[in-house]
Amino acid sequence: MVNHFVISNYFGELFGLIERSAARHGVELARKTNKELLCAADYASPPDFGPLPDFVLFWDKDIHLARYLERLGLRLFNSADAIGRCDDKALTHILLSGRGIPMPATVAAPKTYAGLGYADYAFLSDVENRLGFPMVVKECFGSFGYQVYLAKDRGELLETVKSIGIKPMLFQEFVASSSGRDMRIILAGGRLVAAMRRRSTNGDFRANMAGGARAEPCDPTAAQLDAALAAYNALGLDFAGVDFLFGENEEPLLCEVNSNVHFTGLYKYTGVNAADAIFEHIIETVKNNGRDVRVCDPHIL
Repeated sequence: MVNHFVISNYFGELFGLIERSAARHGVELARKTNKELLCAADYASPPDFGPLPDFVLFWDKDIHLARYLERLGLRLFNSADAIGRCDDKALTHILLSGRGIPMPATVAAPKTYAGLGYADYAFLSDVENRLGFPMVVKECFGSFGYQVYLAKDRGELLETVKSIGIKPMLFQEFVASSSGRDMRIILAGGRLVAAMRRRSTNGDFRANMAGGARAEPCDPTAAQLDAALAAYNALGLDFAGVDFLFGENEEPLLCEVNSNVHFTGLYKYTGVNAADAIFEHIIETVKNNGRDVRVCDPHIL
């Protein structure tokens, strides 16, 4: 699904890469949006697909719609569960903890509610004692690095937390050795598609392409690839972008996992269209389940 309410030239480029790849693989896509496929909670009026598609390439985070389509018997790539595990950054770290995957120290903020907020901020003392300054503050739901902040002292921490308000957030150790640089490894079907190192060009501690970072293709080390595959498998993904920071000795530290990975930057800097590997995995999976991929029915949602 493309989300009906997220429209930009960037997403147009991304969907163009997907659609051209589908054509090369003999799969014709009908692009749908979550506005067109309203989720009827009582199942009284399911979407009018005509014949049900062989699969759904679900390119969004509308979990309610994803679960609804799965209840109709459709195979989603990625699944609703996998998308949910990645979309909530605090949940990602909790689910991956204890699995031998190196990660920065991370603390989830206590939950509060609309109309209440935080009656006091005493919990920030515990966060400070665990992580020190500077520290990274992230909203649990966000993209392109826009909801990621750096707090250099208690004053900035308090100001950031107040500005985020009641939205779920987490606090994370700042990895100084990786400031302004990271690595993205893209996987599909349990295999490496491509990887790139990203570097900020404006002094930003974040290395997101949307913030002006530049990238170069690279070959991940065995440790980086093993950690990426461990996270990918633990979260039950069909395809993903796994982002790593660099520790003091260049060891990989998992930053986050993206289920709806954006790969226009990868294509720009490496020439690799990750959609090709995604479709190869989808076609193989559908055929292994005893169905042939039809030419006219699959949908991007």
